[in-house]
Amino acid sequence: MLKSPEEYVEGILSHDRLALARTITLIESTLPAHQERARIIVNQLLPHTGKGIRIGITGVPGAGKSTYIETFGTMLTEIGHKVAVLAIDPSSSRSGGSILGDKTRMEKLAVNPKAFIRPSPSSGTLGGVGRKTRETMLVCEAAGYDVAIIETVGVGQSETTVSSMVDFFLVLMIAGAGDELQGIKKGVLEVADAIVINKADGDNVTRAEIAQREYETALHMLMPNSPNWTPPVLTCSSINGNGIDKIWETIKEHRTKLTDCGEMASKRKTQALDWMSFLLDDGLRQWFYNTPDVKKALNELQKDVESKNTSPTAAADMLLRFLPTIGSTTD
Repeated sequence: MLKSPEEYVEGILSHDRLALARTITLIESTLPAHQERARIIVNQLLPHTGKGIRIGITGVPGAGKSTYIETFGTMLTEIGHKVAVLAIDPSSSRSGGSILGDKTRMEKLAVNPKAFIRPSPSSGTLGGVGRKTRETMLVCEAAGYDVAIIETVGVGQSETTVSSMVDFFLVLMIAGAGDELQGIKKGVLEVADAIVINKADGDNVTRAEIAQREYETALHMLMPNSPNWTPPVLTCSSINGNGIDKIWETIKEHRTKLTDCGEMASKRKTQALDWMSFLLDDGLRQWFYNTPDVKKALNELQKDVESKNTSPTAAADMLLRFLPTIGSTTD
């Protein structure tokens, strides 16, 4: 039998890792009873959130995101921070399943008492982040984790969604893999707060420096995401740790600048409203498609569209005509 929301809240605020894990499971559950309980818990925890630093990390395949996060996260714990890593695994388009292997890829960080790793399936959500990622991040903050790292599925046009829920968006790249500028979408560059060339070690140092200059040139041609911040291009090695501390200093500098001018507070307010709109759109979509009349009509209309007896535009219009009927039956 489920505990009361108050017991969950008490466990989170006392930094109980088991309570944190169970709360996140509730948040990710699709069962109506679990969703209702999770909403109550998150609302009660809201006053205890907002003080942490939220970092989004994305990158091209092979950029070494997991190794970078383990090195970066370990360094943060060594200087006194508590780190939560929300690693989003790509869900299977066929089964909906997910590998959820991030704990095996971050073995050192996984056993660090000052770190908490939570792999979650993206469940097909655009933006490479799980539908409940934002709520999970807030709960981690309430549990005392002052740095939250969201590792996304990979680079793509929809990947920029993660930038709408973090303070600092870091794009991880590598050199020596062909035309560097073709390895990333323009939309991702436009919302990046920093680009980091990883694997700048051994014989790859020179190539990393060349790639650094190329990205600096590319960024000069784009409109900055913030009027108060110019995204730098940095290099690092997740293997030997070179440059990792400079990245953290850059993140802190970004936070200080945007906080002092008021942009950070404004950004977080906008993010909260955007997330409400996203959840509203998602909820309305689910409600509409789960309506019995719509389900019945949708099946027939899909067949008509496939056989070219009805155009997609006409079929969509017919379905939308159910809205007034649905609304009148719920009064």
